[in-house]
Amino acid sequence: MTAHPTLADVVRTLEALYPPSTAEGWDAVGLVTGDPAQPVRKVLFAVDPVATVADEAIEWGADLIVTHHPLFLRPVHSIAATTFKGSLVHRLVRAGIGLYVAHTNADAAPRGVADALADAIGLVDRSPLVPSAPDGAAHLADTGIGRVGRLEDPTTLRAFAERVAAALPATEQGVRVAGDLEATVSTVAVVGGSGDSLFDAVRSAGADVYVTADLRHHPASELRERAEFEGGTAGGPFLVDVAHFASEWPWLHYAAADLTGRLADTGTVDTRVSVRRTDPWTARIGSAHRA
Repeated sequence: MTAHPTLADVVRTLEALYPPSTAEGWDAVGLVTGDPAQPVRKVLFAVDPVATVADEAIEWGADLIVTHHPLFLRPVHSIAATTFKGSLVHRLVRAGIGLYVAHTNADAAPRGVADALADAIGLVDRSPLVPSAPDGAAHLADTGIGRVGRLEDPTTLRAFAERVAAALPATEQGVRVAGDLEATVSTVAVVGGSGDSLFDAVRSAGADVYVTADLRHHPASELRERAEFEGGTAGGPFLVDVAHFASEWPWLHYAAADLTGRLADTGTVDTRVSVRRTDPWTARIGSAHRA
C-alpha cells in the first residue's frame, strides 16, 4: 500500500522551503483551507487561486492547491458563498481540497520566484537584489527580493527582450521595452511581480536592464529620464516589462520538484503545474496608425 503524507507533513515541508518569517509584514501566507490530518496524494501548483484553477483541481482529483497569490490578502468577516471568494472556499472544502499560499516568502527564497525567473532568462553569477540579511547571516545568504546577475554573453536590448518573450508564457501584453534596442546589455536585475518600487536598488546594483512587471507610467518615465540625463540615450537601466502572471509562473516547476524531493522519505505525492493562463487580460488592440 502506497504511503502518502498528511497535509500537516506537506505544510511543514513548504514552510521549510519558504519560511513564513521571510514574508513581508503586510502579506498573508500559509494554509487557507484544509484538514491537517487528511492524506495528500495530488498537489496542483498555480499562480492564482481563481475559479479555473479550482476547476482543474477538482477535475484532476487534487487534495491540495499551492498558489503564489493569496486568496485573502486583507481580513474578511465572512466567507459566505454569496461572494466569489466565499464561493471558491466552499467549492474547495466540499471537494476536500486544501489551499496553501506561498507569496513574498517564495519571492525571496532560494529556488523561489526570483531564481526561477533568473534561470528562465539565463542569468549567472547572481545574488539577491535586496538581501534579507544585509549583515551577512549565513543561513540567509541566498535569500532576498529579486536577483541581479549577468548574461553569459552580452547582447543587444532587442535580442534580450526577445529572449525574455520566448522564455515566459505568452500573454496578451507580451513584453514592453524602454530604451535603445541596439544598446548592449550584460548585467540584469529581475523581480517577479510588481517591481517599480525597487528602482533605487536596481540603479545601485549597476544593472543595464531590469525585468519586472506592472510598471507604472510615472516611475518608469522618471527612471528613464534620469538615465538619459546621466548617461545619454544608451544609459541604463533599460526596462523590460512583462505580465505579472508570466513573471511568476516559472517558479511553479521549481516548487513542484522541490516539494516532491523533500517529501521522498515521508510519502508519495503526484504534482502538476497548471498551464491554465490566469493572466486577467484577454485581448490587446493595437493603436491606429495615422499619418
